[in-house]
Amino acid sequence: MKKFYCFLISLCVLTLIGCDNYHLSEPGEHHDSDSIISADTLHPDEPDLPDLPDPRTPDQRRDLGYLFDLNAIPVITITVTEEQWNQYLRNFDEDMNNRKYISATFTFEKNGDKYVRENVGLRPRGNTSRRRPEGYIGEMHNRNSPNWHHAHFGIKFTEAEDGERFFGMDRIVLKWHKDDPAYCREVFCYDLFHRFGVWSAPHASYCRLNLYVEGDSKPAYFGVYEMIEGVRKGWMADRTKDGYIPDNDGNLWKSAWGANLSSADPSQMGVADDIHSYTYNLKSNKTEGLSAAQQELCDFINGMTPLPSGTAALKAWLEEHVDIDLFLRAYAVNVMVGMWDDYWKNQNNYYFYFDSNHRFYFIPYDYDNTLGTGVDSYGNPATDDMLNWGSLGGDRMLMRKVMSIAEYKNRYKAYIKELAQDANYMKPDAAIARVKQFEQFVQPYIINDTYEDMELNDSPASWSNFGYKLTSGGNGTNFFYTKVNSINW
Repeated sequence: MKKFYCFLISLCVLTLIGCDNYHLSEPGEHHDSDSIISADTLHPDEPDLPDLPDPRTPDQRRDLGYLFDLNAIPVITITVTEEQWNQYLRNFDEDMNNRKYISATFTFEKNGDKYVRENVGLRPRGNTSRRRPEGYIGEMHNRNSPNWHHAHFGIKFTEAEDGERFFGMDRIVLKWHKDDPAYCREVFCYDLFHRFGVWSAPHASYCRLNLYVEGDSKPAYFGVYEMIEGVRKGWMADRTKDGYIPDNDGNLWKSAWGANLSSADPSQMGVADDIHSYTYNLKSNKTEGLSAAQQELCDFINGMTPLPSGTAALKAWLEEHVDIDLFLRAYAVNVMVGMWDDYWKNQNNYYFYFDSNHRFYFIPYDYDNTLGTGVDSYGNPATDDMLNWGSLGGDRMLMRKVMSIAEYKNRYKAYIKELAQDANYMKPDAAIARVKQFEQFVQPYIINDTYEDMELNDSPASWSNFGYKLTSGGNGTNFFYTKVNSINW
């Protein structure tokens, strides 16, 4: 009987995983009530669910569509001891940019399924957006009157020596909707990347986040968060299994500000830690492979540099060393969503991977400041010339070289038009409807115990120099209409 029960559970899970993860329900379809649910009612108090088997097996259950499902808002609960949580706060006070993990238990609940991972790593995430999640500097956990704050968190499933990946992932990032009163920008962008065939982009979806400090009367409900796939070993393994890259043994780099792919300087390339940071941070093969990875990146830049723009020799070199179609698709989406804190404009916010054949793959990353959010110093995100989005000089050499090839430039222009005209992508009426669905989907769950960000608004960040709307207005006021109408070819 027990074997039959386990078989039924496994069969149900496999059936759920096979669902189409790109279809959105009708507004309100998944909610028991159209009214806003109070924070108190969202604390887990339903009967305890049985822990399900290891989601890594059988292999079919590797499908990330089950986790990153835009038809559901699963509940994630992070459980920590008071001692570990106070250590987290002390680490933050000593260095807010620290990368130190504390031990936690991770629970994922969706549609009656419950998965638990014990002894995962928990740490702060974010650059300028890092925040202390409770109290103020020097204060430890206040059991009787906690002062919670929204903050980004990183979860590493393999931090402990016996740590196991979760549905193939070694880590995820949990982000609050900082500077996004519409609760949709980054989720919209990552979904659009995947819809348009940019397989290198991280997967992302919504979740409801609880933080439980053992001994407290109940978990703290942090509200609706983004759950984003970490770009590390799990990303490499997943794309290898799906056939997008030939292997997962290559060198994965994360780019910080100034990463223009124009200067072959090994001193800018390294393994970051709490003391050292680099323009190019190596994220794989870190123990013994740094020297070879530096040489590979230098060879890539030096090999491209002397080839004259627009020539057959350059085109042949790019075809051999770069996944060109991936790069062009990624950049068409990047520019259409108005991402200015990127490689082309700001030399920032992207990963890249070299496989064992030294072939380069572009990985877009960090899309919260998009869809009309921007500052004057970086131009207008809705109306800037999409053929001259950023520099086309030697300080953005890869972009300059790619755009110098007429075939590539024309393909990029065609992708822009396709995005603008197809209802599956960014045709204005369809994009507006999709944002409305996202907003109605999360609306019942945004009231939270931080008392922050508890109202949806059709507006960009408060600091944005541009007031573009996403669900109202027309050309000149609505981002989608304004963006599409700015295409000048």
